[in-house]
Amino acid sequence: METVKTKSYLTPAAWAIMVALALTGQIAWAVENSWFNTFVYDTITRDPRPVAWMVGASAITATLTTLFMGTLSDRTRSRWGRRRPYILIGYILWGLSTILFPTVAYIKVTGLAVIMVVIADSLMTFFGSTANDAAFNAWTADVATSDTRGRVEGVLNLCVFLAQIVAMVAAGILIDSVGYFIFFYSLGGIVMVIGLIAGIQLQDVPVLDGMDTPKLAFWTEFAELFSLDTLIQNRPLFILLINIMLTAIGMQVSFPYLIVYLNNYVGVTKTEFSIIGAAVMVGSAIFAIPFGILADRWDKRPMIAFATVTSSVGGVLLSLVSGLPLLAFSGFLWQAFSMCASIAAVAWLKDMLPEQKRGKFLGIRMIFWVAIPMVIGPWIGSSLIQAFGTPTVFNGESGFIPAPIIFQAGSVISLLALIPLYFIQNSKK
Repeated sequence: METVKTKSYLTPAAWAIMVALALTGQIAWAVENSWFNTFVYDTITRDPRPVAWMVGASAITATLTTLFMGTLSDRTRSRWGRRRPYILIGYILWGLSTILFPTVAYIKVTGLAVIMVVIADSLMTFFGSTANDAAFNAWTADVATSDTRGRVEGVLNLCVFLAQIVAMVAAGILIDSVGYFIFFYSLGGIVMVIGLIAGIQLQDVPVLDGMDTPKLAFWTEFAELFSLDTLIQNRPLFILLINIMLTAIGMQVSFPYLIVYLNNYVGVTKTEFSIIGAAVMVGSAIFAIPFGILADRWDKRPMIAFATVTSSVGGVLLSLVSGLPLLAFSGFLWQAFSMCASIAAVAWLKDMLPEQKRGKFLGIRMIFWVAIPMVIGPWIGSSLIQAFGTPTVFNGESGFIPAPIIFQAGSVISLLALIPLYFIQNSKK
């Protein structure tokens, strides 16, 4: 859609708003991905299945919300703007739902508490995906031009990295110090305040009258996201999406249970995990930058294969060690090379995207990268924990402590991602 860009919309105020919303949103997502699962295990039930249900429901919600609300915000014409209403209201409700999330622990009936925690996490994900994944990301594309898009993407990726550090370091230490409830209350309050202030100050890019009016019915436009004919016509791209999906499934077998495993099986405290996690994240980011540069110059296929194998080795090693230095080293191999494989695969994917359908294919990518892996992976992990985990009892309810096999199985599944690579020509041809 054409937008008016006769002047620069990346003013100092716009940059400040972008950084504030990006950093706050990514911190909220990082906490949701890492600590919501631990909260359920520590306060509600030691049964691994609710974590799998929560992660799966959240992934499906995020994918559908981004596709649906992103398309809706494209078509919105209002006196308050196109993206601004979704960002402003979405961030406020996102923060409120984060504040309310831990209150499900007050429900004494475990079965009901499990149902409510899945609903609460999905509701929070709906607001977060509407505000951040759909509207905010679209706004950053609106305000950027070909001359500034690289800087915008650099800032957004820096915010992701900083958010991961905060979620790894500060979250674990704060939870150990003040508990889950005060931590979630504080996080939700910050999201609400930043969303309110930044949302009010945010300026939408105006659109041309007439030229930018949606020409297709909403459901017709939405259905085009899933055009099978387009996928068939782009066979190599579809095969690469299968590679990305298998790698992500392998990671999701163990990642939702990572902190629970380290806390309860290995005996690592949340504060110790924060220190290890911060070291792993910093090392991964430093290592991934030159890998990404090399991915632009070399054939991406062998680079993806090498990174996938190394990450799988790291996952197996992580399941065999217990000392903090070895945990940090194996965690680095596992995470850093998984990140490297993702960088090369996504770069290759973007090279393959049909020029006129990039947005639609990036939406379809979420199905392969988020929805399917986060449904299948945690379910496999839950099944393995039930079969091989250590039985335990919490609040009179039986449960299991995660077993090392989840990392081993996840590594094997990730290696299956090498098979689709065989059927794609190298990225230099």
